[in-house]
Amino acid sequence: MPPSRFRLRPSGLARLPRVAPGMRIGLYGGSFNPAHAGHRHVSLMSLKRLGLDSIWWIVTPGNPLKDPGELASTSVRAKEARKVASHPRIDVTVFEEAIGARYTVDTLAYLKRRYPGVKFVWIMGADNLASFHRWRGWRRIARMMPIAIIDRPGWTLKAGRSRSAITLSGGRIAESEAPALPDLAPPAWVFLHGPRSFLSSTELRRLRRTSPFGGR
Repeated sequence: MPPSRFRLRPSGLARLPRVAPGMRIGLYGGSFNPAHAGHRHVSLMSLKRLGLDSIWWIVTPGNPLKDPGELASTSVRAKEARKVASHPRIDVTVFEEAIGARYTVDTLAYLKRRYPGVKFVWIMGADNLASFHRWRGWRRIARMMPIAIIDRPGWTLKAGRSRSAITLSGGRIAESEAPALPDLAPPAWVFLHGPRSFLSSTELRRLRRTSPFGGR
C-alpha cells in the first residue's frame, strides 16, 4: 500500500501516543525481540542528552534485513516492551503494523505528514549506523529528521568509518551540541558516547532457547 494511502486503525497499542505541536519526540524503532534493559538505557540517555519530551518505542512487524524465523508476534513483543520500559515518558506503539508500513522511511514520512509541527528525532544504535546505507531510502531518512546515534560496544570505530557516516559527515554536530539537535534542520546528526549496555536481544533469545524452563 503506498504511504500516501496509509490509514491508522486506532485501537490498543496501535494508537499513536498523544503529542502536541512543538514537542520534541524521540523515535526508537526495532523488533524488540525481546525488549531489554539496554533499550531502556538508550531511551533514558536520549531523553536526558537530547532534551526530549518523550520517546516512542515503535515495535515493528519485522525487519527486512533480518531473519523472521525467531520473531515473536507483534502483540507479545509490545506487551513485553511496556513492562521493560516502565517509564512515564516512554510510550510503546505498534502503529507501524496498523498502517501497513514495512520500511522505516515510510513510517517516518507518515509521522511527518500527520504531525508537521512536532520535532521528531530518529534514534538508533551505532551498529545500525554501520549498515544504514543498506536501508530503503536511507538518504531520504537523513533529510527527513535529525538522527541521534547511540554508541554500542564494539561498534564505535566501525560506525564512524561506515559509508553512511562518511556520506553524512557534513551534517554531524559536536556531542556538546546534542540538546540543540531536535531544533536543527536535517540532515543533522550526533554520535552520543557514554555508559554502554552489553545486553543483546540475540543473546537473550539464545538464553531462552537453552533455558530448562523453555524461556518462560
